[in-house]
This record gives sequence, structure tokens and C-alpha cells, in this order.
Amino acid sequence: MGFIDEMKAKAKANKKTIVLPESEDERTYKAAETVLKEGIANVVIVGSQEEIEKNKGSYDISGAQIVDPATSDKTAGYIAKLVELRQKKGMTEEQAREILLTNYLYYGVMMVKMKDADGMVSGACHSTADTLRPCLQILKTKPGTKLVSAFFVMCVPDCEYGENGVFVFADCGLNQNPAPEELAAIAESSAQSFRMLVGAEPKVAFLSHSSKGSAKHADVDKVVEAVKIAKEANPVRMLDGEFQLDAAIVPSVGESKAPGSPVAGHANVLVFPDLDAGNIGYKLVQRLAKAEAYGPMTQGIAAPVNDLSRGCSAEDIVGVVAITAVQAQNQ
Repeated sequence: MGFIDEMKAKAKANKKTIVLPESEDERTYKAAETVLKEGIANVVIVGSQEEIEKNKGSYDISGAQIVDPATSDKTAGYIAKLVELRQKKGMTEEQAREILLTNYLYYGVMMVKMKDADGMVSGACHSTADTLRPCLQILKTKPGTKLVSAFFVMCVPDCEYGENGVFVFADCGLNQNPAPEELAAIAESSAQSFRMLVGAEPKVAFLSHSSKGSAKHADVDKVVEAVKIAKEANPVRMLDGEFQLDAAIVPSVGESKAPGSPVAGHANVLVFPDLDAGNIGYKLVQRLAKAEAYGPMTQGIAAPVNDLSRGCSAEDIVGVVAITAVQAQNQ
């Protein structure tokens, strides 16, 4: 069974309610039809009946819950809660009403906040910033988490590296140039996400253009410091660095460049030194190795809200809904 099939099976075993707020996009309806047909999750679509009838085409979404912010009896409570959460920023009731009636991403996040849904998937036609802004304003960070970050689950076909070709890559979507403390936090969150989703022991590699001091540069120093911080924070976590990519995942190269390291040559969680490297890296693997790339998934938010690539397919949305449901099971 492949990774995404395992996620679907886990999601079906304890169904959660996932909000799809992008009712203007046809892919939402195609994905919703599949999610409902396969029994992966309960689906909420946010929008007016008129909008949904106009945009849904021939897809069967009869099992979905349709929530129209303009008519829902929950909206007044959401407005009051949003004013309460944002009162230090000077938000008025009128502003809150305007946001929730016109921005369905905010409405979806408020449904999650008020426990009327377990998670949300968005981003097919919105930027990462637009998707994550309401999460950070309304849901805040998970207790005990220092940083919100974004990761991809990469499933590489015919690959002997990682966990039978499955990796977590981070941060590939959110933090531009993480400081050492932030890199360490990204590594810990990514290890937890790997354990939760893949079910195997995370082996975390901090990536660089240097392997164990082979190059000298301030960028290398940053990664070395991050490894030190991460090891001090969690001495039992299997993590190491700094590694070049081949030293991290290829056993013979790892043994040569970092003899004695428990991670070198066996890594399944790859922590990139900055967003440029992470974003380029996942797209290279996705396109050249024909890998399935699920994400960017968020980690560190108080409830699961996940982003999509704007180039995603409906099948991609189905996969992310399944992953979001599994994250919700582990909240």
C-alpha cells in the first residue's frame, strides 16, 4: 500500500470534518466528490447556494455540508469571537462581519477554531500567505511549538533511499531564512510529522553544501549551530548534520563523508538551510524523479490547516484532505 492509500485508510477509520472554502474553483468539487465517495472525510463547502450551483458543474457533492456565511446561524458567534481575538488590533464588529462574509478562508478557519470542523484545506486558487494569514491570526501556534513551518511529504517511485522512497522535506514553503534556533524547531516539528504520518523512526539530516566541516562559510556555521541546538533540545532524537544531500541519503557516501553517524546515508527527514533550497529541492524531485509531492503542509499551528500548490490537481486535494484528517486525529 502506498503512502497516500495508507493516509486514506487511516482517515476512513476515524472520519473527521474538513472544510474546503474555495467554492469558486472547479477542483474543489471534483475533490469533494471523491472524498465523499471514498468515505475519507466529512466535507464542508463554504459558499452561497447560488455560487455553488454555478461552479460545481456535474460533480456529485450531495453528501457535503454547504455553509453560507450570509445565512448561517453560526455567523454571529463567529463575528463576536473574531472581534474578541483581534480586539488588541482594533478590529470592530463591522470589520469582522465584512471579513467573514467576503473571505471564505477566514470563515473556514473560524469553523475550525469553534470546533465546527476539524481542519481546512485551501490554496488551489489562493497564495500561501492568504491561506496561512487567518490561521496565524485566529488559531495561533500549537502549545509548546516555537515556530510554524511548512513541509512536503515526498513519495519517490522506485527509490531505495529514505523510508522506501518516502521523505519529509522542510521548510519548503514558509520561513525564508531560518536562524539556527528556527532550523532546530523546524527539524523537531518535521520529525514529529514524519512519525505521525509515515509511522517510522525519523532520521533527520540538516542539509548544507558542506559535510562535517568540508567547507567553511557563515551559511555552514548556521547549520552547525542548528544541529547543536537540536541535539541539546532532544538528545534522544536521531538527527545529525551538516550534510550534503548525497551524504545524507546514500549509505556509501554517508559512510565515507561522515563515518560513525547514525543518520548519514539513511536520512528520511531533510531539513533545508533556507526556503530557496527547500522550494527548489522539492520541485526538482517532483519533476525529475516524478515524485508525488503532498503539501505544503503546515506544522506548529493549533489545528490542522494545509496549503495547496496553485497548480494542484483534484487528486492532490484529495490526498491533502486525507493527510489533514490524519493530523486532526492526532491533535
